[in-house]
Amino acid sequence: MLMPISERLPSPVDKRLQVCWLSMLLLLLVTPLAATAFGAADNISMLDVARVLGHKILGMGQVPDISLRIVWELRLPRVLLAFIAGSGLAICGYVLQSVTRNPLADPYLFGISAGASFGGVLALTLLGGSWLAWMSLPLGAFVGACLSVLIVLSMAGSRADSQIERLLLSGVAVSFMFGAFTSLLLYFSTPQATASLLFWTLGSFARADWSSLGMPALVVVVALVLILGYQRQILAILGGDETAHTLGVRVMKLRLGMLLLCSLITATLVAQCGGIGFVGLMVPHLLRLLLPGRHPMMLTALAGGLFMVWVDVLARSLLPTQELPVGIITSAIGSVFFLAVLHRRRQY
Repeated sequence: MLMPISERLPSPVDKRLQVCWLSMLLLLLVTPLAATAFGAADNISMLDVARVLGHKILGMGQVPDISLRIVWELRLPRVLLAFIAGSGLAICGYVLQSVTRNPLADPYLFGISAGASFGGVLALTLLGGSWLAWMSLPLGAFVGACLSVLIVLSMAGSRADSQIERLLLSGVAVSFMFGAFTSLLLYFSTPQATASLLFWTLGSFARADWSSLGMPALVVVVALVLILGYQRQILAILGGDETAHTLGVRVMKLRLGMLLLCSLITATLVAQCGGIGFVGLMVPHLLRLLLPGRHPMMLTALAGGLFMVWVDVLARSLLPTQELPVGIITSAIGSVFFLAVLHRRRQY
């Protein structure tokens, strides 16, 4: 039996999805070489980066020691950490926007990033500059992130018709509250500690090295696998809580679990990179506008990672003698994007 021509031909959304995948894969091949070539030392080319990679991975040829140090020890770990952070934040935004059915949901706007920053700063402040402080930094960030989630959930209420809006409003309030607490801790710290902590809270990949990639990569990959396992249940929530209940989904349990998982991802990334906002808002939202009716999680992760890599390139290329914190650039772009989304929603 022949199918109608309209069913055999791919839809425009399917074509755009194929184009997006091809574009992302092409960028995934080019970005590590191109992004690693950018930096204060402008005598490094993409060919030099390829030679260093061939020497370290395949044992091919010889490269100058200065190129080996700049590319392999300084820039490449930074590019990889930026990709991991962008992917993790984009995944968090995807999950939060799905389980709350709010396209404006984001770890930054939900107060998760602010809670993680407060927990990390509190751990560093109480324990001083000892090695124990940096060991407790991820734990403090996770506790702070979980605390913010619990406060937001307690303020959201139980009424389904107002719960989604209250989640976002509570998250914004909690974000300001933990931001004030963090500023208070910085105010009473020493000038040296304040300068170091302030730069960290604004977001930066300057501390990236090969030893710092293991934990963020493990957390993001494991969380992505878990989220993929619950993707059907997450998508069912998009149809409403009652619809998800009829399909056998334990909505509140799943929502709480996903929020805690997003807290773990955000806390791990905040402990390593500091606070970086609006990535989880922009990337999933743009893909949803580009691919209406589709929810490609892996594409979201790739897009978030590539976006963050190029934002980091911009952060270390805008000023000739110093680098900007990544969080400043993402907040500047994200705030304009947030206003544009609100304006667009107002028109409808």
